[in-house]
Amino acid sequence: MDVHNAFLHGDLEEEVYMKLPPGFRHSHLSKVCRLRKSLYGLKQAPRCWFKKLYDALLRFGFVESYDDYSLFSYSSKDLGRLKYFPGIEISRGPTRMFLSQRKYALNIIAETGNLGSRPAATPLEQNHQLPTVDSPLLDDPKKYCRLLGRLIYLLNTRPELFYSVHLRSQFMQAPTLAHWEAALRVVRYLKGSPGQGIFLHSDPDLTLTVYCDADYDSCPLTRRSLSAFVIMLGGSPVAWKTKKQSKRSSKLKLLFDLFRSLLWLETMSMLQPVEMVPVVTRWPVAVPVELWSVLVLSRRTRCRRR
Repeated sequence: MDVHNAFLHGDLEEEVYMKLPPGFRHSHLSKVCRLRKSLYGLKQAPRCWFKKLYDALLRFGFVESYDDYSLFSYSSKDLGRLKYFPGIEISRGPTRMFLSQRKYALNIIAETGNLGSRPAATPLEQNHQLPTVDSPLLDDPKKYCRLLGRLIYLLNTRPELFYSVHLRSQFMQAPTLAHWEAALRVVRYLKGSPGQGIFLHSDPDLTLTVYCDADYDSCPLTRRSLSAFVIMLGGSPVAWKTKKQSKRSSKLKLLFDLFRSLLWLETMSMLQPVEMVPVVTRWPVAVPVELWSVLVLSRRTRCRRR
């Protein structure tokens, strides 16, 4: 699924004036326009957009989550077992569930003209130099942004592509021919396994296993670190993330992101409270006990901001 974003024009509460737009003629050249609606680019635009959407959702009967302000729930009828979600296919067995985006991946391969190409063994070349490569700019950067947008949605069932897509999404403002070829390599990798997805086991074991790692100074341009983690509930992956961090305190920021994801899983009623579930952390280096004490303290003192 490829959705074109819609940025609503919310109602302005402040007095904001703008010069007459080009092409608009008026006898009084000193006149200005007063905005009644927020325009894209204003500092107030995101807040006005969310306020308009927020009021509409509440009016339609949605309930806002106090733990995730962008999450709204509503009462619905039971339509039976889920078999298909936009772009995601669900297959069920007696003890497991399989999520894949096979049809979605095949559509990406067909649209890029790679149905007859040879599959790539890996989505990213070893020892790549994408951030510093010298290559001419693309004539049509929109096709690069469109392809990256579709690949980002594919990450819902393909965690192994997270780093590869994350790396290529940094060049969406000014993509080059080398970046486009690197993005097509991900597509050729999909050709070798379009039906790969995620297995969710019906395991009564609610032990959380967390795998996390950090690659220090991985970006040759900014010298920033790259961190990643994956959370397993029993034997099933339930959350994963790759994020570029600052050079300093990357380990602490990774732990904060990890702990925030654990709290989100708890509040979404997907598992028992975090304190009651054993958490096994697979960390490549020793984690100071002081860091975990800071995380526990932040959980106890968290508050809701409006």
